[in-house]
Amino acid sequence: MSFVYGKGTLTFMDNFAFIIHPVHPKRDVQRKYPLLGKILPESAIHFLSQYFPPVYISHITGIVSQATGKEVEGWFIACPLTPRQMVTLPPATVYKKIVQTGKLAQKLGAKILGLGGFTSVVGDGGQTIARQLDIPVTTGDSYTVATAVEGTLKAARQMGIEPKNAVAAVVGATGSIGGVCAQMLAPHVKKIILLGRNENTLQSVKMLVQVQGQPKVQISTNMQDLQQADLVLTVTNAINAVIEPQHLKSGSVVCDVARPRDVSRSVVEQRNDVLVIEGGMVRVPGPVNFNFDFGFPPGRAFACMAETIALALEGHYHSYTLGKNISLAQVQGMANMAAKHGFTVDGFRSFERAVTHETINQIKQNALQNQAQLNWANP
Repeated sequence: MSFVYGKGTLTFMDNFAFIIHPVHPKRDVQRKYPLLGKILPESAIHFLSQYFPPVYISHITGIVSQATGKEVEGWFIACPLTPRQMVTLPPATVYKKIVQTGKLAQKLGAKILGLGGFTSVVGDGGQTIARQLDIPVTTGDSYTVATAVEGTLKAARQMGIEPKNAVAAVVGATGSIGGVCAQMLAPHVKKIILLGRNENTLQSVKMLVQVQGQPKVQISTNMQDLQQADLVLTVTNAINAVIEPQHLKSGSVVCDVARPRDVSRSVVEQRNDVLVIEGGMVRVPGPVNFNFDFGFPPGRAFACMAETIALALEGHYHSYTLGKNISLAQVQGMANMAAKHGFTVDGFRSFERAVTHETINQIKQNALQNQAQLNWANP
């Protein structure tokens, strides 16, 4: 158990643990084991990782609430399974490995556990895992939704799009997360398109969205309707990409919250006039040191990580976001909690790379040039 000394007394510091796992096997294994990651082919890493034990990654320090001055510490621990294994191995095998990783967190003395990456997607959204552990668990999906909406609106303004005059679309609106995203996004835009497979369910979501004060709501089962949208927030449970280059309007912003991704890589390869982001990066309050390079700039974290940290700062040692159903109240509550302690959306990423202001400006210029050419061709 971690502890600190203060004025002659022994006090226990509040803390958390967060599970990560290799997304790009060779690159991510090299972050912790440079030689092993270099010499092993990717196929060998995929095969062997199911036999690896959970791995202690790093000790996280320097997180301080702006509201209370409270400091917390934490640990990164790794579940060795790759995304491919998490979706192809028997669910019981995957659960067992994640639970083993959670028990490592318990041995470290963690008071709450966050599920990162695909560990939060597998099966029933953390419920089975939580039942087999002695500490509370959260998937981080509540704050992920909140920052996705906030990040989409911020990115829109950087692209010169005023949300109140914009058309937005939510792909996967019939899912729990998609429905909440639609409810949060709708009050900020002129019109919202709800896309999904089931028209009856879309009608139900439409009623919820209109309760939020947004009268201009369209439902659709046709992905071509995305061509109307200035802002797209996508969060389906599809295994393969559902958004291709031809679906998108020039100058649009696309926020992909889904795992696996909804946006095809060909979008960023072929459409230099469209901004694709993965939600917002979150700045963590205090002089945080993660003691591990997980690909973010210093002091920034994924929203799911930030939710786990915010719960520790709040002293809320109860499971927060579990299962596939998320309520608007949960998301708003987490957003308020995170804001209270000083978490802020700060920057964007796309396909594991930071999106710079220069990149956004170039995409914006490309879109303007396309529009100018279109106007010239069609006077």
